[in-house]
Amino acid sequence: MNRFFSRSNILSTPRLLATSAALSLHLVAMPASAQQLAQPQALADANQEVQPEIATGRTEIKSAVASDFMAVTANPHASAAAEQILAKGGTAVDAAITAQLVLGLVEPQSSGIGGGAFMLSYRADDKQLSGYDGRETAPQAVDENYFMHDGKPMSFIKAVIGGYSVGVPGVMRMMELAHKRDGKLPWAELFQPAIALAENGFAISPRLYKLAERLPMVAARPAITAYLFAEDGKPLPVGHILKNPEYAATLKELAEQGSKPFYEGDIARAIVDAVRNDPENPGVMTLADMASYTAKVRTPVCAEFYEYKVCGASAPSSGGTTVGAILGMLQHTPVQQFDVGSAELTHLFIEASELAFADRNTYAADSDFVEVPTDALVAPQYLAQRAKLINLEKAMPARSGVPNTFPKKRLEAQSPEMPNTSHLSIVDQYGNAVSMTSSIETGFGSRLLVRGFLLNNQLTDFSFVPHNANKELVANRIQAGKRPRSSMSPTIVFNRDGSLRLIIGSPGGSRIINYTARSILYHLSKGMPIAEAIAAGNIGAIGYRVEVEPDALSDDELQKLEAMGHKVVRRELNSGIHGIALKHGKLHGGADTRREGSAVGQ
Repeated sequence: MNRFFSRSNILSTPRLLATSAALSLHLVAMPASAQQLAQPQALADANQEVQPEIATGRTEIKSAVASDFMAVTANPHASAAAEQILAKGGTAVDAAITAQLVLGLVEPQSSGIGGGAFMLSYRADDKQLSGYDGRETAPQAVDENYFMHDGKPMSFIKAVIGGYSVGVPGVMRMMELAHKRDGKLPWAELFQPAIALAENGFAISPRLYKLAERLPMVAARPAITAYLFAEDGKPLPVGHILKNPEYAATLKELAEQGSKPFYEGDIARAIVDAVRNDPENPGVMTLADMASYTAKVRTPVCAEFYEYKVCGASAPSSGGTTVGAILGMLQHTPVQQFDVGSAELTHLFIEASELAFADRNTYAADSDFVEVPTDALVAPQYLAQRAKLINLEKAMPARSGVPNTFPKKRLEAQSPEMPNTSHLSIVDQYGNAVSMTSSIETGFGSRLLVRGFLLNNQLTDFSFVPHNANKELVANRIQAGKRPRSSMSPTIVFNRDGSLRLIIGSPGGSRIINYTARSILYHLSKGMPIAEAIAAGNIGAIGYRVEVEPDALSDDELQKLEAMGHKVVRRELNSGIHGIALKHGKLHGGADTRREGSAVGQ
């Protein structure tokens, strides 16, 4: 095997820069988030202000090129572990499992085995693309008024902290299912890098330190306080060697016995005990809820974009349909005529995004509970009709449509989905590929640390309000056993001949969809190298007003955009886009400059 690439070939190592002075303003706004979920405008304004996993600076472009295999993840430890598995002959799924176990240790604020995930896995031998659903489920004891108190929705921060927000975690069963179908190396071997790192310790990174220091109420419970904070109440410093023997012990048990202890054994009992006996905000999860969890194989949803096929996760993820809809509409507009950074291209992207989000907010939910017109939402004829609503010169109100074959009008509703997530992209030496997005929802999840890992707060991804004033039911309302709607958008793009072209995705709450679609647009339509497309200025267009990163548009272009009728706010948009582009027989990787990830390969 030729070593085409080594870590020394990365254009720059992660070098975290100064944090924006506006961060403190974002944090002050956090406790007020989503307090009036019954009012869409109030919810939108709250969500525009909240970025629980705050920006921690930018690095220079991070790119890599390889010949045989590549892994791009959110942390150098995870990327190195994935590379180790790939070098041993492991598949992309094998490497993804190893990377995820490491990520749960080194960036615990973002994802882990206490949360959920969606994975796309492409098998080169039979050219099959599978979707794996490891989304959390609501306990059986909930009802649709779970987040309503005295006729009003709970405040977001009140709902998050403690056991009340915890859904049944799905990552472990999803990874086990994917390994049985698409893995190659022994299950136990995939755990060894994370076990060793947990036992020997790793240096606390600047990003982990800053998030522990600046996110609200991180030290809300004794276990997480003892793990991440010193006796003086301050977070352990950058460079401190952090060991997690409890996590190592948990992983050893799971490596030896599979997922059973997690869902039916001592780990399950520890999770349920932490949730039900939380002293301030107990939940209702039971051992029966844990034991009954099932990861699912879902058919991915694919949309046309010029000569490409863009495939993503289907319901309960809204990522596949919404990313596909944005791109599917844009191919009917003159995007080819305008440059990146122009008001015109940004306007077209905003308009397509807001139309797609209107449909998302109306139709997307758990398809096991609600009829979701998945294929109809990305049907070429439907998207061509929706694209006609885009005015080339001015902003227009976005309303949901009625997809073909689905003549049912529904209530549009939003939910407070937060940007705390992680994404990895992997291609192995056999030509297989994985795009996987995982999450515990908001920064540090529920703040409940159990057996060395954090529990999610994913129940807050449901709509807090079950119906409107006319008693019309919201598709994404909470129900027993239901999976909350997600914006996680693991994406794999194919050429016209069916060959792999791009593996990509991002964290970012509902903005994940924008980050992923924008990067695909810039790479495939505007010809930008993947690392540069990832690093380019983000755009947030999920309704009511537009967000752009400070370097996305010049002052003149920003004024032109505002003259078109857009209400624009400049702010840092904290993505974590990680992608691999396949061109001319080479693997080209890009890691987001906004986080500490890396691209490695051989």
